[in-house]
Order: sequence, then structure tokens, then C-alpha cells
Amino acid sequence: MKTPTHKTLDLQQIFTWLIADGIVNKDEAKVQYNQAQAIFRNATGPMHPLTAVAQCKLKSAQAPHKQQTLDLLTEWLAKRAGLPFFRIDPLKIDFTRVADVMSATYATRFNILPVELTPTELVIATAEPFSTEWVDEIARISRREIRLVVANPLEIAQYISQFFSLAKSIKDAHKKSGQDAALRNNFEQLVELGKSNRQMDANDQHIINIVDWLWQYAFEQRASDIHLEPKRDVGVIRFRIDGVLHQVYQVPAVVMIAMTARVKLLGRMDVIEKRRPQDGRIKTRTGGGQEIELRLSTLPTAFGEKLVMRIFDPDVVVKTLPELGFPTEDAARWDALTKRSHGIILVTGPTGSGKTTTLYTTLKALATSEVNVCTVEDPIEMVEPSFNQMQVQHGIDLDFADGVRALMRQDPDIIMVGEIRDLTTAEMAIQAALTGHLVLSTLHTNDAPSSVMRLLELGVPFYLLEATLSGIMAQRLVRTLCPECKQVGGELLDDVWHSLTEGWDIPKPKTVYRPVGCPECRQTGYRGRTGIYELVAITQAFASLIRENTDQFALRRQGIKDGMKPLRIAGALKIIDGVTTAEEVLKVTSAQIV
Repeated sequence: MKTPTHKTLDLQQIFTWLIADGIVNKDEAKVQYNQAQAIFRNATGPMHPLTAVAQCKLKSAQAPHKQQTLDLLTEWLAKRAGLPFFRIDPLKIDFTRVADVMSATYATRFNILPVELTPTELVIATAEPFSTEWVDEIARISRREIRLVVANPLEIAQYISQFFSLAKSIKDAHKKSGQDAALRNNFEQLVELGKSNRQMDANDQHIINIVDWLWQYAFEQRASDIHLEPKRDVGVIRFRIDGVLHQVYQVPAVVMIAMTARVKLLGRMDVIEKRRPQDGRIKTRTGGGQEIELRLSTLPTAFGEKLVMRIFDPDVVVKTLPELGFPTEDAARWDALTKRSHGIILVTGPTGSGKTTTLYTTLKALATSEVNVCTVEDPIEMVEPSFNQMQVQHGIDLDFADGVRALMRQDPDIIMVGEIRDLTTAEMAIQAALTGHLVLSTLHTNDAPSSVMRLLELGVPFYLLEATLSGIMAQRLVRTLCPECKQVGGELLDDVWHSLTEGWDIPKPKTVYRPVGCPECRQTGYRGRTGIYELVAITQAFASLIRENTDQFALRRQGIKDGMKPLRIAGALKIIDGVTTAEEVLKVTSAQIV
């Protein structure tokens, strides 16, 4: 097949090929061509012809008659041109390096974007694989071999705008700040820097651009946390996505100092103070106008201030229990527990296991106009108008126990205590439950039954626990298989299944899914997370076992009799449903001895 060279694509050529490849039916081609032409003509700005074809929402004439999205059309074009299809993943592109290869104007003119630079090779994404008159010039200037890949034209346009402007902002900010070694802010200079009140301009327009872009990009990538980490010569930016940290970019150390100052300023934190940890919060909006809350935390390290921004999506609290991963039976049991008028309900698990999300979702459902929901938190995770929220203030000796004591005088119906850390807080929570309030709180234990042991260790009398404890739930988060690319054919060994389901008669599933990796999940094979839960509703038989010399294993056996499914069993059921993998469940759970 003879392919035209040095020629930009047009609609007529594209439809000729679509007909030849059997994607478009010859009888319907004229109508579809006219529709695409109308879209192309009426476009308000420059439009790639492939984008116009995608907007027609054509369905392939070949089985299984998929709608021809822009990605599918781009992949088809890549095959036509004999080039690889490339999905641009901004997390894997060092934009400050590739932006040195050409100007933004040049990239826009030829609809190309440098995506990878090695000592011998330059990879360039193009939406015009047959227009190659620029290749020799760029090869000569860069002194590298040029390798072409075909990418989505809308992504190329988007990242030309983002990469080049961001690279310029970072370079200009770096130039403006200079290479003053004193600003490297390593451990030896940390105290002096604070004393001298010396700081960089956090309001510099370049820094504003970088921080604004960083947030919007984190929202697009579904990040739950943004880490700004100072190192000796550079600053490292990392995102936590689905529980896993990914390095995003490196920026000059002086630029990171200014970025941190900018975020602290917006979070109403002390910009000058760099010697002690600080907390703050910012409310902002996504590109789509949705409100997002960021919780800020700084920490002095050897090379300067490390800043972590935790991203809270308000939509999380309007999710239902099944959307959080609750099985139908456990959701019904949890609803029954939380609708009681008094008692203590505990949610346990390590940091980052979704405890706060579960509590907020539950409280949101309970917070009607007829009840007064009060919380005491450290810090307030998400500001929710339907609760009355109070933050612990250690500086003025307002701890959890004092907070609960104050809330008791506020005529509450439901009290949420952020965490039971000591005997005083536990005693106040029990007092609140004994006086007719529903108390929800969190505890750091490995499973549900061991929460009883933990409270007894703190010094809580067993008879008070027996009288007030209503329910305990342990939980973990596991990554879910990407629905776009998961495939049947995963390997599940007999001994692995036995370790997951030991003591339970659950047959190994015949169909096992495995992670594959696609552009939607950034080639990880996983997209999003779901909860696995171990719920104990305290029965009379369970409560009768709570004694000073309580046997944890007896509690566990009774919990199972009462309907508790251990975490590993909950995970095994998710594997049977094709939601996750054995590797994920084993990673977050430990073997339980019954």
C-alpha cells in the first residue's frame, strides 16, 4: 500500500481508508462524511479531522460494532501508518527536558509533542504521521535519532499547552530565584533561615502557575495525596494514586521552597516558621467547578520542609455503603447498628484504610434535621455542613476527652470521636454511651475482636465495655481490577486459596481475573479501591465473654458464630466476584488463628 508523505490528513482521505478497512459501510459513508464535514467547518478553533470523525460517534461496521472513539481511531491510524500507538502519560514524561527540544510554537505548527529523550533517541508523538518535513531539522538540532509514535490529537494539543508553559514557569522561577546556596535550606541552615525571616516570593506569577497546575493535574490523576519532598539538589513531587506512590516530577530546590511557601500562604500557615510541623487546609475547585478540600501537613526534614497535601473529595461522603464495598448482608447489619439510640461503635484499621470515609458516609446518612450530630476530630478531615465539628487544639489543652466533655453539654444525639488514644478519651466515650448517646470512633487494631483487648489494655473496666459496646468493624482497602482491561486467566494456586479461606468451606473460583494494564489504569491493571470489612455485632453471647482475662480467640470464634466474616474471607469473596486479586488481599490482611 502506497502511503502519502509530507501530507496532512483530511476528511476525504480518512473516510477513504475507513471504507477500505471495512470500518465504515460504503452505503452510509456519504451521510457520515457530510456530518463530519459540518462538525469540522463549524469548529470554533483548529480541529484535527480525526476529532471531527470521533464526534460523529460512528459505530464500526465490523463486529463487535464498537463506537469509534478518538482513541480507537488514533490506534487505527497508527496501524495505517505502520507506527506504534502512544497514550501520553504525563506522570512518565520529564517535561522540563523535552520542552528544550523545540518551542511551543513549533510543536503547535506541526501538531507534535516530544515525549521521551535519551542520549541517542528522541521520541515524538504526532497526530500527523504522514507530514514529516520537520523530522530532519529536529534530528539535526537535537543530534538524536527521531522515533515517531502516533497519539490522540486532543492529548497532544492539551499537553503542548501544559508542558511548555509549565517548563517556562519553572525555568523563569529558577532564574529569578538564582542559585543562592543559602536557599538550598538544608538541615544546617534551617534554624538560621527561620531567624532571618528570609523567604522567597510565594506570590510570583510563575510559582502561582506551577502550584495551580499541580493541583489540577493531581485531581485529573485521581491522586489522594501530593508529596513535595526536598532533597539535596532538587525537589521531588510524588502523587499517591490508589494507595501507591508515583514520582511525578523533579524541580529545582529553590522552586520547591517557593512552591511550599505558596501553599502554606494559601493554607493560612506561618510561612516563616520552618522548624516545627504545621497543619492547615485549603478549599479549591477542580477544572469542572467541583469543590475539593486539601489538608496540609508540613514536616522539617534534613533538606528543608516536606509538605503533604491530602485531597478530600466531598463526593465520597454521599456514596452508599455498597459503593464503598460493603456486601449487602454487612450493609444491612451496619445500618441496624448505627440506627441504635445509644452505645459505642468502633471502626478499626491502620492509617489509610478508609476508616474516616466509612464514618463520614455513615454520619451523613444519620444527620437528618431531627438529630444533632457532633464530632471532635484531630484534625477535621472534611468540613461537612450537616455536622457540628470541633477540632482538637493541643496548644490550649483541648484534647479528645475535653472535646467529648464539652460536646456532652451541647445536647447531642450522635457523637463521633476521631480516635480513642488513651484511657481518659475511652472513659468519656463510655460515659456518653451510658447517658444515652450513640458514639462512633476509631481505634488502631489489626482486627475487630482485638479491639476489646486494646480497650482493656488501656484500663477500661470490662463491665463498662460489656454494657456499652454495640459493634466493631475492621476494614482494609484493596485495589480493584481495571474494568477496561481485566482478563480471565489469572493464576490462583491451591495453597494461596487455602491460606485465604482456611477453616472455611469456600470452593476455589473457576473463573479468575488477572490485571493486564491499559491507558485507563495507567498500565497498572488496577483502577480505584474498594473496602473489605470484618463486622462484629455484639450479641449477648459475645458480651458475656468480655472479662478481665478475656481470651481473644474465644471472642473471635464467637464473632464468627454471630455472623462475622474475617477480613481474608471478605477478600476471598471479592476475588470470586472478579473485583480484585489474591495478591491484593494477601498484601493488606494477615493470617488469623481461630
